[in-house]
Amino acid sequence: MKKSHNITLLGAGLIGTFYTMTIHGQRSRDRVHTVCALTDDEAKAFAQKWEIPHWTSDLAKAVQDPETDLVIVGLPNNLHKKACLLAAEAGKAVLCTKPLARNAAEAFEILKAVEKSGVFAGYLEDLVYTPKTLKSLASVKNGALGKILWVRSRETHPGPHSAWFWDKEIAGGGAIVDMGCHCIEIIRNFIGKDVKPVEVMCAADTLVHPIQAEDSGIGLIRFENQAIGQFEVSWTFRGGMDLRDEVAGTEGTIWLDHFLRTGYEMFTAVGQGGYVAEKAEGDKGWLFPVGDEVHELGYVHMFSDMFDALDEGRRPMETFMDGYIVNAIIDACYKSAVSKKWEPVKLKEWRVAPPPAPRFRKGDKGRI
Repeated sequence: MKKSHNITLLGAGLIGTFYTMTIHGQRSRDRVHTVCALTDDEAKAFAQKWEIPHWTSDLAKAVQDPETDLVIVGLPNNLHKKACLLAAEAGKAVLCTKPLARNAAEAFEILKAVEKSGVFAGYLEDLVYTPKTLKSLASVKNGALGKILWVRSRETHPGPHSAWFWDKEIAGGGAIVDMGCHCIEIIRNFIGKDVKPVEVMCAADTLVHPIQAEDSGIGLIRFENQAIGQFEVSWTFRGGMDLRDEVAGTEGTIWLDHFLRTGYEMFTAVGQGGYVAEKAEGDKGWLFPVGDEVHELGYVHMFSDMFDALDEGRRPMETFMDGYIVNAIIDACYKSAVSKKWEPVKLKEWRVAPPPAPRFRKGDKGRI
């Protein structure tokens, strides 16, 4: 049965904007009811812009709002654990943006908390939900490429939009934890999420920006079936955001260009006169606008899967177990970047999370 959901949104930055834009624009029965930001002024401004009835800077108050049944976490990485644990304690379904946590230890604690409470949990990894990726995955699952041997995923741009991304303590790292999480989960989907990652080799460095964390990284992931994943991430690429994937199998190849060069190119000598696309560096000269950004970046299909899974009592395509595995791979990458050696991926648990059992309480408006 399809239900309407009142949502507590934690975070009023760029990701919160994309999430609200998608939900309010594509899902008429589901609405953000309460927004929580780091300051009252930020929360109030966001609420007024998106016609959200309640706003606050009190994280616990927002999560415990008796009129909401779903919590969406779009906060800085250091607050993910606190937010998810509050949602689990409140018995509310929770969706968390990428990365699930700053490291595997935090991610595992989050995973255990939601499993113990029995709440629905979904990992908001939008880039595995892009229309091109979903169609490519269907082709791979149908055997069009044969056995997958190698997957390469690249995400680069000039640097993050918010100051907290540059803080190693808040973020848990630099470009690898910020963007490598996208690439790693794309790789896992194409190789097969039932195939265990075994070890990694990674190089990381700070080449341009005066920060403690890395602004560039390249990694190799070896899987137990001998397939190789390769990611390239950087905050030093000039010219916008470059999202590309390549998949090679025994019977075929797929090349994907998601964002920078997708067939819409424009030159202007006087300026675009407004927003062009995420991470665009200007509005003059040659531009690469994106027609429907939330659609092209996977947000529409991601939230459709999450809400449908929540209503149907099934496991979504991306779970907190996936987020934990990604964090474990990233931990090994950071270790390898220091040791200059292949490092094992250490997982406390290796399994496919079972579908969550639907649970209702009398009088509740939605699933918990």
